Amino acid sequence: MSNGNGKCADAAEGSSQMTMKECLDECMEALDLFLNNHFSESMERLRPRVDESMYHALIYATVLEMQAMMTFEHDDITNAGNTMKSAQEVCQRVRRKSPGFANKSAGDSVSEEQLHAEICYAECQLHRAALTFLQDESMVSFIKGGIKVRNSYLLYKDLHAFIKAHSSLKGPSHVHLEGGLAFGIGAFNLTLSLFPPRILKVLEFAGFSGDKEYGLSLLYDGAIGTNLHSMLCALLLLCYYLFLVFILGTGEGEVDEAAKLLKPFQLRYPRGAIFLFFAGRIEEIKGNIDEAVTLFEDGCKAQQAWKQFHHMCYWELMWCFTFKRAWRMAYFYADLLSQENRWSKAMYVFMKAACLSMLPKDEARPFGEDEVELFRKVPTFKQKIAGKSPATEKFAIRKARRYKAPYPVGLPVPVLEMMYMWNGFSVISKQPELNEGIMQTVVEAERTLLESPGNEYSVDDQCVINLLKGMCLKNQGLLQAAEKCFNKVCSSEKKIKFDHYLVPNSMVELSLLYIDQGRRDEAITLLRKAKQNYKDYSMESRTQFRIHAVLAKLKADPGEDEDTHL
Repeated sequence: MSNGNGKCADAAEGSSQMTMKECLDECMEALDLFLNNHFSESMERLRPRVDESMYHALIYATVLEMQAMMTFEHDDITNAGNTMKSAQEVCQRVRRKSPGFANKSAGDSVSEEQLHAEICYAECQLHRAALTFLQDESMVSFIKGGIKVRNSYLLYKDLHAFIKAHSSLKGPSHVHLEGGLAFGIGAFNLTLSLFPPRILKVLEFAGFSGDKEYGLSLLYDGAIGTNLHSMLCALLLLCYYLFLVFILGTGEGEVDEAAKLLKPFQLRYPRGAIFLFFAGRIEEIKGNIDEAVTLFEDGCKAQQAWKQFHHMCYWELMWCFTFKRAWRMAYFYADLLSQENRWSKAMYVFMKAACLSMLPKDEARPFGEDEVELFRKVPTFKQKIAGKSPATEKFAIRKARRYKAPYPVGLPVPVLEMMYMWNGFSVISKQPELNEGIMQTVVEAERTLLESPGNEYSVDDQCVINLLKGMCLKNQGLLQAAEKCFNKVCSSEKKIKFDHYLVPNSMVELSLLYIDQGRRDEAITLLRKAKQNYKDYSMESRTQFRIHAVLAKLKADPGEDEDTHL
């Protein structure tokens, strides 16, 4: 085993090489700069050694990947992918030439650097898979990414077993090795636990499911440690608690866990833009909208170098003002995003039009914009990433289609319909006055609809209003009235012409009502029906994720073959 003075990469590189400890120390300093908003200095610290040090290469590529995930610029995604591939090549130079760590006597011939190289290589593979999914949502790419994830996991698993079997082989940098394992195996288990079995099959993980609790405990241990992966473990957990659980689950989020995890980072980096953003998100989910707005605004003021962080804050600010029915302010942030960010211009322009449509007819529009013209433009911003658009973009384009007509029939409450898709009704449930305001808007829209002459959209529009009204009634604790609204949508199934997503989603909402009333078996029956009987509707995979999350919570067999844990 190495004495800890091993070099970062191939010894042929010469005397300028740093020891493993020096490499890791310098990478820790670079991360510290990054978290203190000194992004350029952080990258400058890493860049000179990306061709010789596996950790410099990995961290440098990881920062570029984070940037790509925020900008969604094709060039940024490609650049991050190429840089991650180069990082993998740096790791490959140090890895053991004979593959695998299954051989029990391997401990005699494995250096500390080779163990680190194996874990860095596996992590590069995991990041490259994430970038594959980001770059291209086609099925071929999905499967390619799935194979990369699987290969990466097998490396982690092999290495984990080896290190457990050879616990005496602990070098000076072992804490970083453990952090890398916690991140890789934790991320894998947690992510796979979120996927419904049918998507796992497509990803070639048939018969496997992640162990959520095991994944969370590994990531938590990694996050509270002092190692190179602490930040990545913490960021992944915060994204899970505050976004994934919230959007792909039942809109609850796990705020207490997130707040506990965030606290030490906030103390250490009080002006860190990333942590101000997460603190804002915590307040938003709690329904403390004014506090959330202040934190998101502070996050924008904290740094000017990375506009991408501003965009994340703008997105949340747009929703905060939507919850408050401050339509002009929500429009303002949607407008900023439509000008500056590439993730989904169609979505941003739809939100601009949706916010304007909520203003009184005779009220002047900001910048003289017209919602009908904006709705008509939505399809022109459709993004083709390998022939496929993000699901929310497709939804926005479908909803905007009816504005093509010379004298279009307006959408009744488009901004609230999109808010439903992002689980915003869960946020307003925390504050009665916010919920009452939204209810008032829904009731006014219903009155307008009833007073208007019937047309081909009337049934769909009434069903949209019933779904949203049911959500507000449920938030008020009026469960029977809410149930009546959701049942009205379900009984209109054969009359709905366009918005076929309404029925399976109303069934999910009904099942959640049943759970609140202790009607567990009825809820499970309804969830299985929603899961199996409806296909090819808007935002289908998001609804499927939600169904999977509720069934998992009820510890109900999803009605498929039992999965075996990895």
